[in-house]
Amino acid sequence: MSIKGKIVTLRAIEEADLPTLHRWGNDPDLWSMLGGWHFPTSLRQTQQWFERLAGDPLNQRFAIEVPGDGLVGTANLVDIDWKNKNAFHGMMIGDPNMRGRGVGVDVIMATMRYAFDELGLRRLDGSMIAYNEASTGVYCGKCGWKEEGRQRDWYFRGGRFWDRIMVGVTSDDYRALLAAKDYWQG
Repeated sequence: MSIKGKIVTLRAIEEADLPTLHRWGNDPDLWSMLGGWHFPTSLRQTQQWFERLAGDPLNQRFAIEVPGDGLVGTANLVDIDWKNKNAFHGMMIGDPNMRGRGVGVDVIMATMRYAFDELGLRRLDGSMIAYNEASTGVYCGKCGWKEEGRQRDWYFRGGRFWDRIMVGVTSDDYRALLAAKDYWQG
């Protein structure tokens, strides 16, 4: 099974993706834009991470594929809370040539459609580093997410602390976005 957007396909991560994921996982410029702790990793560590993905109903990770370009990044729905119907969403566009071309918007829209219409979730959460204005603009400016809070001095990058911006979207927000401008029909 795959999840289709207008541009992208979200599919299972395959073993053949690991060399590319390993390269991206060791790119300090890419990871400086993302949350979490990052250390240099070996291809073996990437393989072990991949092996742990199988059969985890609370953490779903997807390869982002673009026709003609192949693997361009990853997306996820993690910490899925089936009782309260929410999850955390994030994505990483690893191929710098794909940034600014609508891929991120399409990933977010496809993820919301899947989460709300297929899985029956009620809300999605996300977060980003305050200086990552491109992510904030895509999520909150184009995809209907709302800034819901700020945790001061959460991330330490480049010798200083940065705020963590917390964002969220509900299924009602998604439906209001579609009513205002039906992304899937345009």
